[in-house]
Amino acid sequence: GAEGIGLCRTEHMFFEGGRIKAIRQMIIAQDEQGRRKALAKLLPYQREDFEGIFKVMDGLPVIIRLLDPPLHEFLPKEEEDMQELAKELNVHISKVRQISESLHEFNPMLGHRGCRLGITYPEITEMQATAIFEAALNVRKKNVKALPEIEIPLVGNVKEFLAQKEIIEMVAEKLKVKGKLHYKIGTMAEVPR
Repeated sequence: GAEGIGLCRTEHMFFEGGRIKAIRQMIIAQDEQGRRKALAKLLPYQREDFEGIFKVMDGLPVIIRLLDPPLHEFLPKEEEDMQELAKELNVHISKVRQISESLHEFNPMLGHRGCRLGITYPEITEMQATAIFEAALNVRKKNVKALPEIEIPLVGNVKEFLAQKEIIEMVAEKLKVKGKLHYKIGTMAEVPR
């Protein structure tokens, strides 16, 4: 009896097997090229997830929130797990520790998360927008009407919103979405009573 999905939180899509490995690889990467290589591994997972959601919600709106939490939440916390990650990614354990410590924040609610991740690493927003639009276009070929509504998370300033919207619109243009899909781009606002 649902009339749509009010909040599809994409961060929960990254915690399984190969997905968590790829997101950790992206976090540990030292440059954009390394991050893009890891994000290329995540793209098919994201696209497949969104295709499944759009099929079930055929003709109903789905609000998809782009990656929101601080990156340290994806890294292992136990020494043994950090050592395993270092071995897996062929980096020294001190590098994994240093990155984990540098990403940990006293108050992550105010810190480097939400739209600020996408501003610092626009390739994350680009990958997620690509997955959303490709999934919507793929299910459209199967007569499924996808209605994605992309939520840019934790916007504190209109410039943050516009910077992220520009990336999403660039992806839409690249994939020739206009005229094929109806989609929206927005953010959430909490208004005190």
